[in-house]
Parts: sequence; C-alpha cells; structure tokens
Amino acid sequence: MKEILSRRSFVQSGALIAAACAAPGATPLLAETTTAPAKSLPVKLGLASYTFRNFTRAQMLGFMKQLNVTALNAKDVKDHLPADPTEEAKALADYASVGVKLHAAGAIYFAKDEDADIRAKFEYCKRVGIGVIVAGDPAPATLPRIEKFVKEYDIRIAIHNHGPEDKLWPSPLDVLKAIHRVGPRLFNIHMKDLTDFKSRESQVAVGEGIMPVRGIFQALIAIKYKGFVDLEYEIHGDDPMPGVTASFAYMRGVLAGMGYATHA
Repeated sequence: MKEILSRRSFVQSGALIAAACAAPGATPLLAETTTAPAKSLPVKLGLASYTFRNFTRAQMLGFMKQLNVTALNAKDVKDHLPADPTEEAKALADYASVGVKLHAAGAIYFAKDEDADIRAKFEYCKRVGIGVIVAGDPAPATLPRIEKFVKEYDIRIAIHNHGPEDKLWPSPLDVLKAIHRVGPRLFNIHMKDLTDFKSRESQVAVGEGIMPVRGIFQALIAIKYKGFVDLEYEIHGDDPMPGVTASFAYMRGVLAGMGYATHA
C-alpha cells in the first residue's frame, strides 16, 4: 500500500483547513466537522532508546520531554538501562521521577543456546518489570529453550527482524514461518522509514520514505494491537532530534488525519 500524502502536502492541507476555519464566513458545516471530538488513540507511540545511543540517560529524558513522549523501549546502551542491578535501580528511579514508563527492552541478543545466559537476560528484565523482550537475531534452534523462560517468567519475546541485511530474520514473513501466526502474537513494533526497502542505508525520517505508515496503522487497529509502535531512528546519531521530531509529527499527523486524538 503506497503512502498517498507527503509530509509537505499534509502540512499544507492542515494549514489550509486552519485558515478556512479562521476566515470570516466559514460555513457551519466546516466548523462543525473540524471541531468534532476526535476518537481516542488506538495506536500507542513510544521511543526506542537506541535512537539516542550517543546520549546519556539525562540527555535522552530532556529530548523525550521536548517530544512529549513518555513510553520507552530501553536498551543497555550508554546508561539507559544498565544490566548491573544497582545502576539499573538508579535508572528506574530517574525514569519514574519524570513519568517515563518502560514497556520493553531491546534489542537483546541471545547468542548462546544455554540456560544460564538466557536466564540472566530474563532476570534483567524481571527486575525492572518489563513484559516484552525485543530479541535480536535469536537462532531458530534456540527458540524452544527461550520459550521455556517465556513461560517461567511470563515475559514475552518479540523477534526483531532487521531487514534485508539480517541473515536469520530479514522479514516478518520469516518470523511467521517459525511461529506460524501473528495477530495476537505481535508484541512490539519498531517504526522507521526507508526510500529503498532493499537498502538499510536509505533510512530517512518517517514520512519521507516509502513505508506505508497509514496502512500499517490501519492494519494494527484492525487486529486490535495492544503493544507499542516505537520509533527507532538510527541515522544522524550525533544529531537525531530533527529527524525524530519530524517522525513523531508525521505519525501523529497520520493518526489525526484518521480521526484520532494524538494529545493527552
């Protein structure tokens, strides 16, 4: 499904609607349509902390405040969510103090098909009360062992397909082959955009590429998806905020265009 509306045309159309509402003699029908209450938001937007991998936790929290985002998919990068229990507790206290809630952790890599290694990663997430592990490149042969810990800890695993460069899970369809069905088993989404689906180097801000964002949101709403859509912006690591800001503005704009409220 092709995204029909570019960011520029979306912003321009929004400005035109606002101007029409403000103009003398605007029709009651237009005013009534544009002031109708929006439906509550069915898609929860969050942030993957890897986006700010070159910044400290304190800096990231400042960025999140600017973005008006409080849902975080945290990773053990910089000091975002250290695996050391004491440092982990400090991070949790910092997040709680500003109202940021952790809903997932990752990507976390399961390189060893060994109980001790897998258990340590589940314990890490249990300590902070995270219910979803975003797993990077788990070998198919490791999944039965990982599933034992999923049942023991009641923590879900979401397999992170990285795209065409991923030798194990290049596509969600490859994940489907291993787990057989998705729908209610879709636990987390990392959102990004590309101008070429075959090249990871073509990443751009969400809305500037060819990702069918509106179609994705429509599909998630149709299956009553309960998880988060977390922006993972991997380019311009030293200065990500322009692209991150534009990405959230576009996603919120798409949802607003679908008739949903995107503010608290």
